[in-house]
Amino acid sequence: MSGVVGRMRRSLLSCTSIVRGGLAALSASILPGATPALAADHTLLHNTLSIFTDINRQELAALITATAVLGFSVVAAILLMRTRIRAARIETKLRSDNQALQLEADRFRALLFAEPQILISWAAGDDRPDISGDVALVLPQGFEQPQRVLAFGSWLPPEQALEMDHAVDALRETGESFQLNLITVTGRTIEAMGRAIGGQAIVRIRELSGVRMELAELGIRFNHLQEETGALRAFAGAAPFPLWARRSNGTLSYANAAYAQAADATSVADVIDRNLELLDSEDREIMARTLAEKNGFGARVPIVTGGQRRIFDIQALNIPGGQAGIAIDATEAAQLRAALHQMAEAHRRMLDQLSSGVAVFDAQRRLTFYNDSYRRLWDLDRTFLDNNPDDSSVLDRLRVARKIPEQADFRAWKNKLFEAYRAIEPAKDTWYLPDGRALSVVTTPNPEGGVTYLFDDVTESLKLARQNDGLMRVQRETLDNLAEAVAVFGSNGRAQLFNPPFARMWKLSPDALAQQPHIETIEQWCRPLFDDEATWQTLRAAITGIDNRNSVPLKIERKDGSVLDCMTMPLPDGATMLTFQDVTDTVNVERALRERNEALETADQMKIDFVHHVSYELRSPLTTIIGFAHFLSDPTTGPLTFKQSEYLSYITSSTNALLAIINNILDLATIDAGAMSLNLGPVDVKKTVTEATAGIQDRLATEHIRLDVDIDPAIHNFIADERRIVQVLYNLLANAVGFSPANSAIKLRARTTNSSVVFSVSDSGPGIPEGVKDKVFDWFESHANGSRHRGAGLGLSLVRSFVELHGGGVHVDSIVGKGTTVTCEFPIDQTAHRNAAE
Repeated sequence: MSGVVGRMRRSLLSCTSIVRGGLAALSASILPGATPALAADHTLLHNTLSIFTDINRQELAALITATAVLGFSVVAAILLMRTRIRAARIETKLRSDNQALQLEADRFRALLFAEPQILISWAAGDDRPDISGDVALVLPQGFEQPQRVLAFGSWLPPEQALEMDHAVDALRETGESFQLNLITVTGRTIEAMGRAIGGQAIVRIRELSGVRMELAELGIRFNHLQEETGALRAFAGAAPFPLWARRSNGTLSYANAAYAQAADATSVADVIDRNLELLDSEDREIMARTLAEKNGFGARVPIVTGGQRRIFDIQALNIPGGQAGIAIDATEAAQLRAALHQMAEAHRRMLDQLSSGVAVFDAQRRLTFYNDSYRRLWDLDRTFLDNNPDDSSVLDRLRVARKIPEQADFRAWKNKLFEAYRAIEPAKDTWYLPDGRALSVVTTPNPEGGVTYLFDDVTESLKLARQNDGLMRVQRETLDNLAEAVAVFGSNGRAQLFNPPFARMWKLSPDALAQQPHIETIEQWCRPLFDDEATWQTLRAAITGIDNRNSVPLKIERKDGSVLDCMTMPLPDGATMLTFQDVTDTVNVERALRERNEALETADQMKIDFVHHVSYELRSPLTTIIGFAHFLSDPTTGPLTFKQSEYLSYITSSTNALLAIINNILDLATIDAGAMSLNLGPVDVKKTVTEATAGIQDRLATEHIRLDVDIDPAIHNFIADERRIVQVLYNLLANAVGFSPANSAIKLRARTTNSSVVFSVSDSGPGIPEGVKDKVFDWFESHANGSRHRGAGLGLSLVRSFVELHGGGVHVDSIVGKGTTVTCEFPIDQTAHRNAAE
C-alpha cells in the first residue's frame, strides 16, 4: 500500500511540476498583452497548485480522489482561457475595422459633400424623410428649415414643382428613377436625380454650372447615341416592315429582311447587289421630286408583293449622304380604319348628345376620349384636353380652379379615386362642388384597362328629392291629423298607407295594418261593425278592378248607429284611396231639418188650401152682395134717401175692396199651384199705363198727390199679358199712394233696354227699413212704417209673382225717410223665355 501511495505521490508531483511549467510558459506568452480577466484566471490557477504542493504528506491519500477533479478543472480553465483569448483578438479586430470604416465613411461624406448638394432618403414603409446637406442651395435665406425642401412649390416654378412632385411619387411608389434639370425661383440651375437603392428611395439635388453642366450633357448625349444606334440597328434588322437607305446617287446602301421579302429577292445581299426597287417608276419619281423640294415624303401607295396587291404607307426622309425610307403594310389597317372611323364618329355623335359628361382614360391614365358635355361641365380648354393629359393633371387643374370638392388630404383622396384603375366593379359617388352643384360620379373599369368616368349633374334631382321628402312628410303629417279616415290600397289589393283615424274608426290595430293586409282581410276585421255584402263587393271591385276606375260615393250605416260617407278615389299609379267621414251628427240634423221642413210645407199647403177654399166660399156671397148693391143704387128700383145712398156707397166700396183682395188671393194661389197661364200678346205701353193710372185717380185727388208719368218715346209694343201688366202697375201705384204723404208726388217711369222693358214707381214715403226689406214680397206682410197705409199685404207679392211669371225680375231700392222705388223688368222676347222654361 505504501508503495502505491508513493507512486501516486510521485505521479501527482510530476503532474504538478508539468502544470507549473506549462503555466509559466503560458504566462510568459500571454500575460504581457492579456486582459485583467486572463491575469486573474492565471493567478487563481497558480495559487491552486501551490496549495497542492504544501499539503501535508499524510493527506496525500485523501487527495488522490480529487486528482481527477483537478485534472478536469485544469482542462476547463485552459479551454476558457483559449476562448477569451480568441474573443479578445476578435474584439480588437472589430474595433480596428470599425475605426477604418468610420474613417472611410468620413472620407466618403467629405467627398460627397465636397460640393453643395442635398440628399433626401425614405426608408421602405416609412413616410418620414431623412434630409441632409446644404438646404440653402434651394431655400431662400431665412427659411432654411430642412422640411421646407419637400415643399417644391416654395423654390420651384409651379409647372416644375408639379413635375418634381410626380417624379418623387413615382420613385416612392414604383421605384421609377428620374433625372431632371430644373431652374429654381432664384435662377439657379440644379440637377435632381432619384434612385431606389437598398430598399430606400434617394433623391439627390445639386447645382450644375459651367463645364460640369456641359460635360454632363455631353456624356448623357453620347450614351443616348450609343444606345439609340444599337437599338435602331437591331430594330431595323428585326422589323417586320421594309426599311431601306439610299445613297445620294440613288443606289441602295441598306435594306432589311422584310424589304428583301417584299421585293421577292432571295436575300438582303441580293437586293443590294441588284438594286431592286419596291415602288414603281411613277411613285419613285414623285418621291424623288418631293424629297428634292422638302425634307420628307409620305404617301399611301399600292405595291404588288408575293403576287398580291397590298396597300403600304411609305415614309421617306433626307439624311446625310442620301435617303431613308420605311413601308408599312396598311391594307387591313386601312379597312379597319374606315370602319373604326365610322363607328367612332357614330359613338362620338351619340355621346356628344348626352347631357352626362363622359371621359375615358386608358391604362396609362391618359385621356383618350371626352364629350362636349364633359368639357362644358368643367369649363376646360379644348386644346388642353386634345393633348391627352393624364388623370392626375386634370384633377390638379380642377383643384387649382376650385372646381372639385375641397379635401383635407388631396393626395390621399386622389389615390383613393385612382383605385378605380385596379377595381373590378363600377363605383358610384357624389361630389358636392364649391359652386353649390352636386355631381353623381360613376367610375367604370374598362376591360382593356383604364377607367370611364360618367358625370351627371344631380343638383336638381337632389333638390327635387329633398322637396319630395319634405312633401311626403307634410302629406304624412296632414293625413295623420285629418279628421277623415284615409287608407290607400295598391293595385294588388293590399293596404299601403293609412292614417290613425282610419284605425280608430274601424277599431283596427295599427300594427296589424302596418303588415299591409289585403282588402279581404280588412273586410273580415270590419264585418262586426258593418256586414252589408253589396257595399263590400263594391269596395273590393273599386280597389282591385282594372276597368271603369271611377270614383264611387257610398253611405255606410253601421251597427253602432254611426253613419259614414265613403268615397273611393282612383290614383294615377293604379292605387285606390278610400276616405271615410263620420257624418252621424250631420245626418241626424239633416233628418230633423227635413222633418221640420216637411211639416212646414204641409202647414203652408194647408194654409194655401184654406185660403183658396175660403176665398171661393167668400166670393159667392160677396158677388151677391155687390149685385144687390148695384140693384138698389139703380134709380129704377126706387128713390133712396141721402143716408141710404151714403150707406149704399160704403157697402159698394167695401165689397169692391174685399173682392179685389179675394181675387188677388186666388191669383196667388193659382200661380203657386202652377196653374196660371199668361195670355200673351202685343202690349201698348202708353195704353197700359193709362188704364193702370185710371183706377187710382180718385185716391190721388183725395190725398192731394201728384202723379208724374215719364214714358220713353222709344218704347212701342212688347209681348206680354196686358191684363197682368195693368194689374202689376196698379198694385205698384196703389202701394205708392198708400205710403206717400199728402201734397207729395209719385213718379211712374217706363224705359227700354236691348232686351227688356223696365217700369219703376217711386214715392217719397217713410221708406223701408233693412230688416223689413226682405219680407215685403211675402204673403200678408203689411208694415205701415208710420204711414196711413193699411192693406192685406198681397199687392207686392202679386207683383213679384206676375213679373217672374213673365221671366222678369223685381227689386226694391229704399232709403228710410226719403222714399222707395220698386223696379220691374219684363223681357221683350217672351219666346226665348218660354223655350228656356221648357
